[in-house]
Amino acid sequence: MATKFGLAGRLAAWGERSQITPLLALFGLLLGVMAAFITPREEEPQIDVTMADVMVAFPGARADQVEQQLATPLEQHFSRMQGIEHIYSVSQAGQALVTVQFEVGVARDKALLELFDSLASWQQGHPQTSQPLVKARGIDDVPILGLTLTSSDLDLKSVADTLRAPLQNVSGVRDIAIIGAEPEQLSVTLDTTALAQVGLDISQVAQALTRQNVSTQAGYRLAQGEQIAVQAGGFIASAQELRELIVAVVDGRPVRLEQVATVSSGANRPSRYVWSRTKGAQAEPAVTMTVTKKAGENAVDVAAAVLQRLADLEQQWLPPELEVAVTRNYGQTADDKASKLIQKLIFATISVVALVLFALGKREAVVVGSAVVLTLATTLFASWAWGFTLNRVSLFALIFSIGILVDDAIVVVENIHRHLALGKSLKEAIPPAVDEVGGPTILATFTVIAALLPMAFVSGLMGPYMSPIPINASLGMLLSLIIALTVTPWLARHILSDHSASKADSQPTPDAEPKAGRLQRLFSALMRPLLESRKRRYFMGAGLIVLIVAMLGLAAVQAVVMKMLPFDDKSEIKLVLDMPEGSSLEQTNGLLLQLAEKLDEVPEVTATQIYAGTASPIGFNGLVRQYYLRRQAHQGDIQVSLAAKGERDRASHEVALAIRPLLAPLVEAAGARLKVVEVPPGPPVMAPIVAEVYGPSAIAREQAAEQVQRELAATAGVVDVDTTLVAQRGPDETAEEVWQINTARATQLGVQPEQALLTLQTALSGLPVTYVAALDQLQPVPVKLYLPANWQGQVRQLEALTVTSNSGASVPLSALLEPVPVPLQQPRYHKDLRPVVYVTADMAGELDSPLYGLFAAAGAIDLPQSYITQPPEWDQAALKWDGEWQITYETFRDMGLAYAVGLLLIYLLVVGHFGSYGTPLVIMAPIPLTLIGIMPGHALLGAQFTATSMIGMIALAGIIVRNSILLVDFVRLSVAAGKPINDAVIEAAAVRTQPIVLTAIAAMMGAFFILDDPIFNGLAVSLIFGIAVSTVLTLLVIPLLYASLLKRQQAKVNAL
Repeated sequence: MATKFGLAGRLAAWGERSQITPLLALFGLLLGVMAAFITPREEEPQIDVTMADVMVAFPGARADQVEQQLATPLEQHFSRMQGIEHIYSVSQAGQALVTVQFEVGVARDKALLELFDSLASWQQGHPQTSQPLVKARGIDDVPILGLTLTSSDLDLKSVADTLRAPLQNVSGVRDIAIIGAEPEQLSVTLDTTALAQVGLDISQVAQALTRQNVSTQAGYRLAQGEQIAVQAGGFIASAQELRELIVAVVDGRPVRLEQVATVSSGANRPSRYVWSRTKGAQAEPAVTMTVTKKAGENAVDVAAAVLQRLADLEQQWLPPELEVAVTRNYGQTADDKASKLIQKLIFATISVVALVLFALGKREAVVVGSAVVLTLATTLFASWAWGFTLNRVSLFALIFSIGILVDDAIVVVENIHRHLALGKSLKEAIPPAVDEVGGPTILATFTVIAALLPMAFVSGLMGPYMSPIPINASLGMLLSLIIALTVTPWLARHILSDHSASKADSQPTPDAEPKAGRLQRLFSALMRPLLESRKRRYFMGAGLIVLIVAMLGLAAVQAVVMKMLPFDDKSEIKLVLDMPEGSSLEQTNGLLLQLAEKLDEVPEVTATQIYAGTASPIGFNGLVRQYYLRRQAHQGDIQVSLAAKGERDRASHEVALAIRPLLAPLVEAAGARLKVVEVPPGPPVMAPIVAEVYGPSAIAREQAAEQVQRELAATAGVVDVDTTLVAQRGPDETAEEVWQINTARATQLGVQPEQALLTLQTALSGLPVTYVAALDQLQPVPVKLYLPANWQGQVRQLEALTVTSNSGASVPLSALLEPVPVPLQQPRYHKDLRPVVYVTADMAGELDSPLYGLFAAAGAIDLPQSYITQPPEWDQAALKWDGEWQITYETFRDMGLAYAVGLLLIYLLVVGHFGSYGTPLVIMAPIPLTLIGIMPGHALLGAQFTATSMIGMIALAGIIVRNSILLVDFVRLSVAAGKPINDAVIEAAAVRTQPIVLTAIAAMMGAFFILDDPIFNGLAVSLIFGIAVSTVLTLLVIPLLYASLLKRQQAKVNAL
């Protein structure tokens, strides 16, 4: 009579015999190879987060007016939209900036469509406001490539403009931006003496230039029955034409512009400086070109294609004196990271196969190795089909999964190996062996998936960042199960030989399982005293509970430091400088050059790029922190390039810690503030420590913010303390002036108020009047009127400027305008419709985790405090802690919920399989035992307990449960066959030790290959130490607990 198999046995029998099995395996392998070539490579996962900056001008309004009349109504209008995560705004004199951040996962096109619809409806009710400028921001706005051009002889802007078109033409390139070049313009510097001689004022010159630079399509005229288009007027086409324009006629003689002004190309005064400096050399003027890629394009391919195009251009026509340095190449770093991780994946696979070779034999190793390669190939294809790229997280998911992906194949092959050792033929051994472990293997696979998959639903930025781990691992587990039940039997039938596992002849040996016999004696000696004594079992249980509590205490005494994510080792660091408000561009530039020179003392620094009055190329961090808005004269950046990882002893984080005290004396002497900004290891935040200070009035908020700032600065280890309050320069210094116009006096004198205002603007910052439509320029060139630079700051000279009245008389500004000093108005910040002041800081102490600095400062601050939501207090100052704390709380909260859901799913699966409510509790009992390994492991290696540590801990729940299932299922079948309970549990421990230990070592070996990664180090530590300790304890605890449960059930049955 034929044996009746379950699902696993039937699949194994089909797979073993079917001729289509090897074809399906080959097809899966080819799909994996294809996926390896076509999957885009990136360094970090793409996070679909959309932000939009809405900038609205309100000329002449002070900050409080802008806040009340523009920013607040606009925020309230935007808040009606769906899918909004946060709304931020900042109101300054003359303009408002409202930033709308959509929830993670909201499609960019949908988000922007809704935003533009909302903005259009708002404009209908506010026609008096200027046209808003909307700038959508997303991950694709982060440049993948930075090219810094230097030359002592060339016009770098012209070279960059010339390079833009051929580089933009490269497939996959989204945009080319040029940083550092002054905007193309023609500066008209007026000669006040010459103007006075001919009786002209500034407004008359501006009107003359504007009115003469006009052209229009006048219409058509008929000529001999045909229509001829008529264009009237014409645009100024060159600087020479501009010079020759007639601006007035005096005494019948024309006055040309060149007689009363000097026309020059470029800005009258520089608005930014960019320098490039190699270690030990002088800084050279530079221009940086940045390249962004289109969504979905392979960063590696796009960067390589751009650099190849640049190399071709260098050979063809680029001048030899031009030097081009690649100061950013995220394509190369992504390729290097992916290649390194793929190598680790190969080594991890080889190590697992070597483990099977050592434990079971070479033929078994070939079977397991083939199954693992096929599983990885199909998982890679599934990952591509899901939409993931090849990045550090998705590849780490495969490496970390290698140990659990191989479990199904190892369990199946090991059981076939055991059956062969009993003297069975391959035909007799394979289906029953697979069927015997098939049920628990299927269940164990789904328990691992149940533990991992809920992590895919973590909210916030961290969710999509880490989602490749649970999704790829779950896909891999499902595919490995299918392969283990179908392809592995076919491989075993064709590769293994009869009785090969026993390494003897065709007759089984008298002692077919000597190893199992030795293990049975060992477990009998260990377990019988515990099985026969309830007191000993209770004592052992109490000892384990005490151990678990003690291990949790390691975090309480800071032997294990809690942190969101540790810093990665990168090749770049950014220094962000803020000089005192009102500092000149030259002062900012001078300090930046001093700082760059001082960095020569850091051995790891190879080069710097200095940006004064403009922002350096942004990363994802700069995108979230809006560094691209840093364009004021008192702001600057230094992009620090470090030596390659193999050429330096210190990691980038250690270098960053060393830079701060080195530069502090120079920064403090200038009264400036410097932040050392590292590339974040995960989703970025505004700052590691952020205090949002709320209050009923601006004064209350400012006073509370100053208190928070003082307490943070006094907290050990807290550095880079800053605030959004603008620092006053001194009690005797004027921060702002309002030049008030006497409109009644202006009317009496026959002067339009606008004339006076335009004259003052020309003197102080320049007056845009028209443009030149030169054919050799891609865009029209603006024309701007200036007065000589020495007029700035000279109140008496400014007051002596004249405007012409309706009667032709010259009227000095002093008769119309009066400068009145006014108190400085701070920028007005809002978050989610509430006024706020931000205080930011970083942590660089011994603990190196912002959470400890935050909680230390929080205890010293005498204000109502909230940690999760905005404070409920509206009638007094209060603060909410944000920054890394917020993302840590949200991530660990969601991971904790995912852990709980995973445990519930595991419980339901096990109840469904065993038909018992008590058995699942026994099977899940070892889960807490993982802490006995995890926490000491972190303390021993000095590793921080991070989000990836938590991922490892969650994965362990599924891994350990599968071991329990193998043990319990064996005991259940043995007891059903009539074996005594004590003998059955001892035999189960002995027989199942080899597959359990093999799968445990395989998982640990996979984790060893990610132990050296700064970010995923915590995951590796959790897996290695958690598996090592819990596996040993599981082999003892599960049999004992299950034996107690069976005896209790048996006693209840006997009592009936």
